[in-house]
Amino acid sequence: MNKDSKIYVAGHRGMVGSAIVRRLKAEGFHHLILQTSKDLDLRDQKAVESFFQSLKPEYVFLAAAKVGGIVANNTYRADFIYENLMIQSNVIHHAYLAGVNKLLFLGSSCIYPKMCPQPIKEEYLLSGLLEHTNEPYAIAKIAGLKMAESYRKQYGCNFISAMPTNLYGPNDNYDLQNSHVLPALIRKFHDAKANNSTSVEIWGTGSPKREFLHVDDLADASVFLMQHYEGDQHVNVGTGEDISIKDLALMVKELIGYSGELKFNSDKPDGTPRKLLDVSKIHGVGWKHQIDLREGIQKVIIELETKKFDFTR
Repeated sequence: MNKDSKIYVAGHRGMVGSAIVRRLKAEGFHHLILQTSKDLDLRDQKAVESFFQSLKPEYVFLAAAKVGGIVANNTYRADFIYENLMIQSNVIHHAYLAGVNKLLFLGSSCIYPKMCPQPIKEEYLLSGLLEHTNEPYAIAKIAGLKMAESYRKQYGCNFISAMPTNLYGPNDNYDLQNSHVLPALIRKFHDAKANNSTSVEIWGTGSPKREFLHVDDLADASVFLMQHYEGDQHVNVGTGEDISIKDLALMVKELIGYSGELKFNSDKPDGTPRKLLDVSKIHGVGWKHQIDLREGIQKVIIELETKKFDFTR
């Protein structure tokens, strides 16, 4: 990419897309094409076709997606598979037809089997059953990855895919019905402290282990891969380090300054027992994360404090 390249960031208002925009602007890229969902419905094939044919972006970061936590994924299963399949199919196909120079498809580590060997290597894809609670979303993301891969093989398109681990950071979703575990914990502990609650309920047993990546690190990796990676296989993006939900809760509790009790509700689902990505491939390409988990959570809390803990995005 050149500094004046026409770059389309799909989903630029979301957590990932907005981080990519910040990163691109910080590096001096100034010809960014940004369309809100009101301006361009990516589920609408005709609208996407018209957009690509008229604006002719040279590079595409496909960060647009319908996302959510366990409750949302398990409740709105049809919405998650339909909307994600439509978004990525339309963008990838019309990027090909419009002659886009390069496209980066952003997936999720939930594409891997529930009982996957740890740490998870890229080649473990499709080697076992998926986690039931987010299966429709995972299937959609696998389809997007395979679509990018197939267009690369059949048509010679320079389409690549990155599979990030669990993300957190600016523009995260703090709605307790739809959020992921880390923002949900931040919200719960803040509210408990503000309301002088004596305890906070944590879903599950606290034993599952998860890996967390600050979204600014993912944005850095995305721009890096767009500029330096040309391989056929998708690439894991993570830290290579994980933490139990219990220890994560204790960390957030300390950083928020909450003094009450933790109560683990084992009637709620734990989800996948462990999910740690093998990041040796991206390390071999030359990229490594920079933001430590504790440091990253502290940054998020400071940002929320400046907004007086306004949890609306």
